[in-house]
Amino acid sequence: MAPTMRFRTALLDVDGTLIDSNGAHARSWTEALAATGVKVREDDVRRLIGMGGDKLLDAVAGIDHQSALGKSVTSKKKAIFSNLLPSLRPTNGSRTLLESLIERGVDLVVATSADDREVAALLKQAGVDDLLSLRASKDSASRSKPDPDIVEAALKRSGAPASDVVMIGDTPYDIEAATRAGVRAIALRCGGAWSDSDLAGAILVEDDPATLLAHLAAETSP
Repeated sequence: MAPTMRFRTALLDVDGTLIDSNGAHARSWTEALAATGVKVREDDVRRLIGMGGDKLLDAVAGIDHQSALGKSVTSKKKAIFSNLLPSLRPTNGSRTLLESLIERGVDLVVATSADDREVAALLKQAGVDDLLSLRASKDSASRSKPDPDIVEAALKRSGAPASDVVMIGDTPYDIEAATRAGVRAIALRCGGAWSDSDLAGAILVEDDPATLLAHLAAETSP
């Protein structure tokens, strides 16, 4: 790879990056909150997808995730999202990108705010679970994105120095978490709710995994 994009390890967000699930998450949170009498705008929730659910609940509705109400909303949200999961599809080129990175000798590690069970289900639905055995999730860290804990946990599992690593994600929260962990970030627009200015902390912004792969291929061509 060209020096500007050289990396040996890629840390990968899942929702919105490898699978087109951000809208389903926003809908699930909105419906779960409504079921407990809390009315919020789905568009407001949508822009918070990517941060941990604990932080999202507080940001959108002022609810402590550890309270009885918070636990009830979270439980309802998981049930609603589980019903939507079978209809979700991979983002454009996600598997091809991962296969290409593996062929180039790049190590891959998942770094997501979802819990272990949800991560497994999402990766299976995206058709990439066989390519991603190293995973750091909500269950690997005490604080969710945009705190850097999950990225730091993924970095530790990779065994690579931060200088050899990039984080590939689709939200400002991925970029902030990576930056705070000392890792460069690549942003994908396929998350759908943010402008390029929202993603300005990334070293590169591309439409989706397919266009990122095309960019990497162009940089390494003779």
